[in-house]
Amino acid sequence: MSLPTLSGCAIDKGTALAAGFEEDWAGTPDVTQVDTTKNNTLPFAGTSTGTLTLKDGTPANRVTELVGEMREYVTRHDKITGRITADGVTFTVVADKARTGEVLTLWRSLTADDRVVAADINDARSKKATDRWRIDVTAVDATGALAVFKDMYAEGDRHRPLSGVMVLRVTGGLFVETDFNDAFPTEAIAAYEAVLAQYPVARASLRRDALHGSAVDIVVAEGADQNHAGELARSAAPNLGTAVKVTSAGTD
Repeated sequence: MSLPTLSGCAIDKGTALAAGFEEDWAGTPDVTQVDTTKNNTLPFAGTSTGTLTLKDGTPANRVTELVGEMREYVTRHDKITGRITADGVTFTVVADKARTGEVLTLWRSLTADDRVVAADINDARSKKATDRWRIDVTAVDATGALAVFKDMYAEGDRHRPLSGVMVLRVTGGLFVETDFNDAFPTEAIAAYEAVLAQYPVARASLRRDALHGSAVDIVVAEGADQNHAGELARSAAPNLGTAVKVTSAGTD
């Protein structure tokens, strides 16, 4: 496809960028839908996000080709965020070739993982971290959720970690996310696994917490020894203190 340069000034710049994106990508082979958002921040200033949804089963080499075209596009149009949805995984394509290459590799591994239902990989740069990603994954169940979360951090395992900072959140019978400092929540996971090793868990949340880094909320199945489960969790996560909470499905 050709990659025209948007020209002219529009008072609603975000709206104009969105319209230009839709026009530029309309009719692209293997693209079933073009969606845009528009942000008109100030008169003659704004941004837009454009997302291409590809046909189910689009070959990986074609996805790679479209990623290359999108990377060129966002390089030319720096006020547009370009995204692609393929086989249940949506990801942002950035101008940096190396960063985009890593995301494409992660897309391949996520779409090949039968524990993954859906995922979203979004550029989330901040003042402190210019190479930062926010990743949301939906897994088939709690076992799959924890396994996928760990795999995302294990070099050489099923998924290759992105080289930048990852803000990772995985759901699916279990909610687990990176800690408040965007790091692996070692103690939160240790608390959950300590309880799971001895008692059935109805549901659990291992979430980021501004005070302790992570907060743990575990609900054990009715009939399980809630007090002992609480002792196990707190012993495995001594630095989380009062941020560790264990209740029973029969009392919550």
